[in-house]
Amino acid sequence: MDLQGFFLISGPCVVESEKICMETAEKLLQITQKYGIPLIFKASYRKENRTRIDSFTGIGDRNGLEVLQNIREYFGVEITTDVHTPDEALMAAEYDVDIIQIPAFLCRQTSLLKAAAQTGKKVNVKKGQFLAPEQMRFVVEKLLQFGAIREKIMLTERGAQFGYTDLIFDVRSIPIMQKLHVPVILDVTHSLQKPNQTRGISGGDPQMISTLAAAGVASGADGLFIETHPNPAEALSDGSNMLPLNQMEVLVRKIIAFRQTYIITKQDIQE
Repeated sequence: MDLQGFFLISGPCVVESEKICMETAEKLLQITQKYGIPLIFKASYRKENRTRIDSFTGIGDRNGLEVLQNIREYFGVEITTDVHTPDEALMAAEYDVDIIQIPAFLCRQTSLLKAAAQTGKKVNVKKGQFLAPEQMRFVVEKLLQFGAIREKIMLTERGAQFGYTDLIFDVRSIPIMQKLHVPVILDVTHSLQKPNQTRGISGGDPQMISTLAAAGVASGADGLFIETHPNPAEALSDGSNMLPLNQMEVLVRKIIAFRQTYIITKQDIQE
């Protein structure tokens, strides 16, 4: 049961090894069970959107999906991963992926949305950095047209392009997309990404994670997406964005305290 009013999607950026994923999942489950927060474990079995040719992309598609499936079976948690083509959506469904995630850059790809909808799985679509939140209604309409039911559709805010090398989170996007009557998530860590760096690797600002998470809670987000890693400095993908795993419990406590204060204040205002 969602006791705190939000759920958490969390895990490392990419499946680097079964050991790292299992360690991360175990710790996240301990924290979320302690505070009564539903957990969805996230890791990409493959990172397709890479700038440099030498960037790490994964340990092999089926190997990565097997790791995720093992986590689902061992810990009893829902799992999610992104897909990039219609065939990948079908492959992810074969491995019991609970939520198929559509990357921001692919959020308008009709054939991909169709394949994801027709798996019968939940579908979480990240809003493109180039789209206004109002435009996501067309994404939802496509999914519904292709057979998805509204109860299995989720949308994620992950920042809007702000110049060439920065993103900005417009808190208005959360309530705007919630008008579509689907859960809306704030991707905290990717909203703090600094793309298009000269060395071909995205930067980030993890020191602002707690600030942005609080803003997401205050704007009424139904869930928070926060990537984490036992040692971000050694992570093979997006290490500059991820929260160290040993800091996750402190962050969760802060978010809960902020949300409870926000709810009380909101009730006072309404009364």
